[in-house]
Amino acid sequence: MLFWLIIFISGWALSDGSETEPDFTWHLRRIPQVVSEKTIHLASPTFQADAGVAKATVCGIECQEALPTPSLSQLEDSLSYETVFENGTRTLTRVKVQGLVLEPSQNRSVKGARPRRRRQVYGTDSRFSILDKRFLTNFPFNTAVKLSTGCSGVLVSPNHVLTAAHCVHDGKDYVKGSKRLRVGVLKMRNKGGRKKRRGPKRSPRGAESDGQSQEHPQESTTQRPGKKSRRGQRVTQGRPSFQWTRVKSTHIPKGWARGENGDPALDYDYALLELKRAHKQQHMELGVSPDISKLPGGRIHFSGFDSDRDDQLVYRFCSVSEESNDLLYQYCDAEAGSTGSGIYLRLKEPGHKNWKRKIIAVYSGHQWVDVHGVQKDYNVAVRITPLKYSQICLWIHGNAANCAYG
Repeated sequence: MLFWLIIFISGWALSDGSETEPDFTWHLRRIPQVVSEKTIHLASPTFQADAGVAKATVCGIECQEALPTPSLSQLEDSLSYETVFENGTRTLTRVKVQGLVLEPSQNRSVKGARPRRRRQVYGTDSRFSILDKRFLTNFPFNTAVKLSTGCSGVLVSPNHVLTAAHCVHDGKDYVKGSKRLRVGVLKMRNKGGRKKRRGPKRSPRGAESDGQSQEHPQESTTQRPGKKSRRGQRVTQGRPSFQWTRVKSTHIPKGWARGENGDPALDYDYALLELKRAHKQQHMELGVSPDISKLPGGRIHFSGFDSDRDDQLVYRFCSVSEESNDLLYQYCDAEAGSTGSGIYLRLKEPGHKNWKRKIIAVYSGHQWVDVHGVQKDYNVAVRITPLKYSQICLWIHGNAANCAYG
C-alpha cells in the first residue's frame, strides 16, 4: 500500500495540471572555483565540546532578505577551512574564489508548501523504518552512515562522508569523541548474529516484491512507529550491525568553526570526513541545490539513524515550506540522530531519459527563526550552493580543476 501511495504522489507531483511539462532536470553549469591559497598550522584542539544540536546564529528568512550581499573577502573568509587529523594536529587553509560574479540583491526567500506548527515530529509520524535487508544494503539507502558521535551522514565518494559540522564541532571546539571519530556502515548479520558469508542461500521469507524501486519499499519492508507485528519482528531477526571505519581527517568551513572570534553561522553547518578505508558500495553524488520550483512536487528525501528508533535506518520525504539562499525550511519528521543526513532529489540527467539522485543539502536540525516578524519553528537544511559545491568538491578531489561544473 505504501509503495502505491508514493508512486501516486510522485505521479501527481510530475503532472501538476499545467499544459507545460515541468523541467525536472539536472542542469550542469560552470560554477565559481574555490582554490586553496595558503595552509598554516594551528594549535591542536582540546576536543572538549559537548555533542548536541546546532547552536548557531540563525538569521531567519526576513533577516536574510535585509542582509547586504557579502563581499568577496567575506565569502573567502567563510569558505576557508580547518582540517583536523586523526593524530590531533590541525591546519587552516585560506582560499580564493575565482570566477564569481556578485549580484547586488542576492538574498531572497521563496514560500512553498503551507507549514505545520509543531516540533521535529509534526503531528502524525510519517517516518518509515527500513527493515528489509534487500533495501538496507542497496542504493540509495546503503549510502546513509552513522557517526560515533551520534549523528548521521552520507557517502559522497568511496572514502568521503558528508555530514553536519555541529556533529563534530560546536563552533568553538571539537566535540568529545571526535578525535577518534568513526563512521558506521550498515551490514547485515544472519540469525545467529554472525556476519553473512559470501554465497549464502537466499532466505525463503519475504522475497515478495522483486523489481520494485529501491527508494519506495512496500509496507512489508518498512515499519511505522507503534506497529510491532509478527511479520515486522521476523523481518528484523537478521538484525543489521555497523561496520566501523576510522576517520582520517575532517574538513570544516571557517564560517562554522569560528573559535573565539564569533558564533558559528548555520549557513555553514556542514563538514566532510575522509575515511581511512574506502567502501565498495555505491555513493551518492553531489548536486547544486535547485529552487523549490525545480523540485518534483516541492519534495525532498533523506534517510538517517534517528535516536528513537534503536539503530534502525529511517526514511522520510516532505515538501519544502520556505527557502533562502543558503537554507531549506521544511517539516520532515526527524529526531535527534538524523542530523547530518544527506538530503537528495531525483531528477533527469541532461540529454538522457534516466533519472539520477544527488545530494543537494545537509539536514541541520530543528530551529526557531524569525519569518516576516513571527517566530516559527522549522527543521532546517543547509543547501549546497555553487560555492559550497565547489568547496566540498575541492575537499574530495584535492584539485579545483575537477570541480568546474556542478
